[in-house]
Amino acid sequence: MTYYKDFTLPVELLEQVTSEGLEYLPTLIEVLINTAMQAERSKYLKADLYERADQRNGCANGYKPKTVKTRIGDSTFDVPLVRGGRFYPGALEKGLRSERALTMTLAEMYVQGVSPRKVKAITEKLCGTSVSSTQLSKATAKLDETLEAWRNRSFLGCLPIPFPRYPV
Repeated sequence: MTYYKDFTLPVELLEQVTSEGLEYLPTLIEVLINTAMQAERSKYLKADLYERADQRNGCANGYKPKTVKTRIGDSTFDVPLVRGGRFYPGALEKGLRSERALTMTLAEMYVQGVSPRKVKAITEKLCGTSVSSTQLSKATAKLDETLEAWRNRSFLGCLPIPFPRYPV
């Protein structure tokens, strides 16, 4: 593993990470994702903020807050907006309110027979956020869709090649 002497993170951020340790992890992830989304918007626009360019694809139009339930608790991201274009950052999915891993874990607990009350208690202890029965129902519905697609899959590509019959 290679260790670098030059860090791209601001000194203030590094100092907070050193002083607060793992408690600062949710904020660090928010900063990282927000920075990645800003870079992606600049790449989409083909220009940085306040830069004039002939090949520009639109204009930066501020930010919209979006809260997502993750394994480390609720995280609020600043989703960059673009005027005059269809841009949505790849780091987040449109309509996503909780992390996929968290959603699949909820569905798995429900399938294993854990009651909705216990699922809510477990997620409150592990993630620090509560899960409503509606979220649990949506998670199991996604799992049902996946299972239904698997049950109805085509076997045409999996059939063995028939052997030719020779007269005996």
